[in-house]
Amino acid sequence: MKPNPVNLNIHNSHLMKTAIIDCGTNTFHLLLAEHDRKGNYRVLVNDKLSVKLVEGRILQNEIAPEPFHRGLKAFEELAAKARKYKPDFLEAYATSAIRSASNGSDFVNKVFGSTGISIKVIDGDEEALLIYKGVKLAMGNIEQPILIMDIGGGSTEFILAKNNSILWKQSFKLGVARLLQTFNPSDPFTAKDIRALQAFFEKELGPLKEQIKRVAPSMLVGCSGSFESLASMIGMRFYEREPHKTLRVFPFKEREYLEIHNLLLHSDEAARYQIPGLVPMRVDTIVYASIFIHFVKHHFNIPEMALSYFALKEGAFSDILKKESGEIIK
Repeated sequence: MKPNPVNLNIHNSHLMKTAIIDCGTNTFHLLLAEHDRKGNYRVLVNDKLSVKLVEGRILQNEIAPEPFHRGLKAFEELAAKARKYKPDFLEAYATSAIRSASNGSDFVNKVFGSTGISIKVIDGDEEALLIYKGVKLAMGNIEQPILIMDIGGGSTEFILAKNNSILWKQSFKLGVARLLQTFNPSDPFTAKDIRALQAFFEKELGPLKEQIKRVAPSMLVGCSGSFESLASMIGMRFYEREPHKTLRVFPFKEREYLEIHNLLLHSDEAARYQIPGLVPMRVDTIVYASIFIHFVKHHFNIPEMALSYFALKEGAFSDILKKESGEIIK
């Protein structure tokens, strides 16, 4: 698979702008693009801010006061940045942290009072659907069976797809912020720690195992900051540069991925801060994510792996592209 650049083939003078704000558990994202009614588009802004919305409280299903304030300020900053472009459409979505938190509706109301923007809180099923649409926008035709895996802070979504349609999808409460607060491993992880995580994944992923018995995916397609971090670390270690910002898809080479995976397994927290390509906000969760990814790929014998830089926010943008072009949204 060759990396795909973002579509720049805009030739219609009647351009519109769309902004999507994705309120994730650990990170808030802003996508802003201009587009015509033929489905051509150009990304103008792709920004993100760390919020760690359920820091220390995810198992209590609560947003603590400091992360609440941090999230509100991050949303205000992204909304202000989007409004400088005077978008024709501005939509906001919230996922696991806000939908699960007892004060999630308070956060939504605060955002509306501050910015006038109504956040749409979506369930795990709709989250998985939008992720699939984002991956499809990145990859084009999805003919061979693939397993999409989007690791968030509060949940992880799995989608099995083939022949440009979803065969099965499910959201699991297996986000890295939950894993961080559920397990208490050594630093660095011991073999016992790793086995405990693997046993937990095997127990929790029973429904996925049953589906993979029916459809054996040829590729694991990862979304989210954890997969992006792996790609960045690979880029810096093997090519002395991070992957180009206009890529939509980054194919992993098994040897390179395994070298980074083993580096992470044997690193302590202080050492991880020094790994080129790993941003500080992921130092505390990247080992959990890498063990999770390795388990899924090797436990289910999936031969290939790639990163899709497009996920939920691009899926929501894809719906607007289709609506404006008159295409039926599925």
